[in-house]
Amino acid sequence: MDAEGQQPMLQKGPPSHRERHFTAGEVVRDVIMGVSDGLTVPFALAAGLSGASAPSSLVLTAGLAEVAAGAISMGLGGYLAAQSEADHYNREMKREQEEIITVPDTEAAEIGDIMAEYGLEPHEYGPVVEGLRRNPQAWLEFMMRFELGLEKPDPRRALQSALTIAISYVIGGLVPLLPYMFISTVQDAMFTSVGVTLLALLFFGYIKGRFTGNRPFLSALQTTIIGAVASAAAYGMAKAVQAR
Repeated sequence: MDAEGQQPMLQKGPPSHRERHFTAGEVVRDVIMGVSDGLTVPFALAAGLSGASAPSSLVLTAGLAEVAAGAISMGLGGYLAAQSEADHYNREMKREQEEIITVPDTEAAEIGDIMAEYGLEPHEYGPVVEGLRRNPQAWLEFMMRFELGLEKPDPRRALQSALTIAISYVIGGLVPLLPYMFISTVQDAMFTSVGVTLLALLFFGYIKGRFTGNRPFLSALQTTIIGAVASAAAYGMAKAVQAR
């Protein structure tokens, strides 16, 4: 085939290829944490109080108090966890920056070691090492990501995590308490709460499985069983204490 008949292998790529990657993992993790605890803890509390024959008004009052306290506690925990991650990143970044300044040859050799793990030869990664040495900021970011495995955290992450977890907890916590707002008979309210919450747990577990890459139906079943066991344990304990 002559030169005119030859076609470069990389002349044309896929006509409309789009990268489809899920990038909101931290937000989804916070939502899952908040909703799962919000559905389970107030559900168990309401079942336990119902087992003790408490009136619907008392179950509702105690449940709302728990939702408020739980949302604050969970949100604060999320804030502290995200802030700790940011503090850890900053400490390691300062340490790595000092090493680049004081022992640059050692750090440059570590770049080669990292590249070698990917199967690159010295003559292949040599220009990359030299290029990074000429750009200290890029060098620092490279070492943080590939040597230490740390991603730069979003400075707004701590507050966003706190609000996401707290709001998710409130939304999940209100589901088992809704029947007690409209049904005055505690047993009827409890049975309605059980049905509504189990359906919510099934739905939430399915959605969680879709987002986390697990089997959705298995995730739905596991989430529902955990909630059901927790509420049954609380109800049974209340009944046992009441019978004494």
